[in-house]
Amino acid sequence: MEETIAPRRKPTIRDVAAAAGVSRGTVSRVINGGHWVSPDARAAVEDAIRRTGFTINHAARSLATGRAGSLAFLLTEPQHLLFDDPTFALLLRGAAEALTQRRMTLVLLVAGTEQERDNVEHFVSTGHVDGVLLISSHEADPLLDRLVAAGVPTVACGIPLGHQGQVPTVSVDEAGSAREMVRYLRAQGHRRIAMIAGPHDTPGGKYRLEGFRDELGDDFDPALVEEGDYSQESGTVAMERLLARATDIDAVFAASDLMASGALLTLRKAGLRVPDDIALAGFDDSGLAATLEPSLTTMRQPWEQISHEMVRLLLDVIDGAPSEELILPTTLVVRESA
Repeated sequence: MEETIAPRRKPTIRDVAAAAGVSRGTVSRVINGGHWVSPDARAAVEDAIRRTGFTINHAARSLATGRAGSLAFLLTEPQHLLFDDPTFALLLRGAAEALTQRRMTLVLLVAGTEQERDNVEHFVSTGHVDGVLLISSHEADPLLDRLVAAGVPTVACGIPLGHQGQVPTVSVDEAGSAREMVRYLRAQGHRRIAMIAGPHDTPGGKYRLEGFRDELGDDFDPALVEEGDYSQESGTVAMERLLARATDIDAVFAASDLMASGALLTLRKAGLRVPDDIALAGFDDSGLAATLEPSLTTMRQPWEQISHEMVRLLLDVIDGAPSEELILPTTLVVRESA
């Protein structure tokens, strides 16, 4: 007769707690996001989970806690920008890393069209995720209002225009950063400084232009401002328009590195040398700036910190903490272009 082998019993939370030398409540808190647990206790629990081979029954946990154990990374832009603009990839990677540390899942959602917005609203409001990390909001976009009305915990990247105070935010000092760049360019002797601004209905477009204008004061010339949409192509077109209007520009500040790269193409085509004939600066330092020729002077955003703080704020809000607005500093990175 063949010997019947009893199946090995699956390890339980009780087993993990015994192996870690902590209470079952501590194990449960670690499994459900790691809030209010000391670093030592969390490390002990994670080590015990590995040693015992314990696996989480996500379906059972969702039924017990009413939570999905996942957050949505929601990009309110056309799908192609997810791949064209390196800043989104940096935020996505940082958020994914922050959730991996908490044994949670990140769900990528894109809502660049009305149909996509409808689908996203239904998906997130029916419990598939515990909250939303909102990336690149536009002032006229109704999606944020719909998320708030549906009671979906949401944290915005950048101050959402028209919705200030409605949701927690993590942003950089947009206006102050632009002022710092203008001060630097003027200190290098530049006087006719043009700007390629971002879309006026985005926080980066609005506040970076405000800082640029305020720092120039009486020297501000509206004829030296063009608006792009953060894409390389829009930077190319904006630079063409600036050169058609003014021949005495000696520096250009673009509100994104991608638009600065487009401006560089136009300047080369016009036979202008950077930085000998005209200085060029950008904003972001997302990796592109260092690869350009010449390398690009820019304002560096703390991408990992932004995404990690967004995750932290959102999980705190889900746990009942009050709303918070966090503003992080940028860093001027001087390279060859200016």
